Amino acid sequence: MQTDSVKTYVLITGASRGIGKAIAKAFATNGYSLILCCKNHISALTDFARELENEYKIKAKAFECNVGDEASVNELFMTIEKEGLIPGILINNAGIAHYGLLTDMPAEEWHELMAVNLDSLFYTCKKAVPLMLRNGYGRIINISSVWGNVGASCEVAYSASKGGVNSFTKGLAKELAPSGIPVNAIACGMVNTEMNSSHLSQEEISEIAADIPADRICEPEEVADFAVKLAKSPTYLTGQIITIDGGWI
Repeated sequence: MQTDSVKTYVLITGASRGIGKAIAKAFATNGYSLILCCKNHISALTDFARELENEYKIKAKAFECNVGDEASVNELFMTIEKEGLIPGILINNAGIAHYGLLTDMPAEEWHELMAVNLDSLFYTCKKAVPLMLRNGYGRIINISSVWGNVGASCEVAYSASKGGVNSFTKGLAKELAPSGIPVNAIACGMVNTEMNSSHLSQEEISEIAADIPADRICEPEEVADFAVKLAKSPTYLTGQIITIDGGWI
């Protein structure tokens, strides 16, 4: 079974910023080579990949991919297979949010959110799992949210998508357990990301932090460090939705 981090490529979706970018750096720090993808900001992601290569002496390649579109995901996997970049670890991190009343949400925004947050898991896992089975090694980690556990007012669509991520994780874990491929999810609480700061004022973020027993919001690097630990965990640890929220929910 392949366990050498130098030879194991980690495919990370939504890697150009926030949690995905922090996860990429954490795996690079631990000697893993990377396949990074994003829908936007490909130029910045390409520069970031070069920086990681130079600093950590690993291989890192950036690709433009809309993970909410099956054809785009298929093209990504066709390209990386041709280049011999076979992912042993898949981190499904790409995600978008929607804030507002459900009754005010246009149907097209609902479908887009579900495509990026949930359909993407189907597309990436459908392509990655056969490669993992063929190589006798695989790990799948899905980045979820506490709202997938309990739901949130004015974030109904986001909550529904992350609830789907959690059920998808548990179901696929049972399918792949006999093959020794663990599937787990990290349910994040409030994280210091551009996605959150773009719709919340600093005062609102401070108010939320005051409600969290840890008395602060989470940093992306904390999620990233845990993702690396989870990737190195025994294969018997599978089908789990592990919450990292400072005791908030």
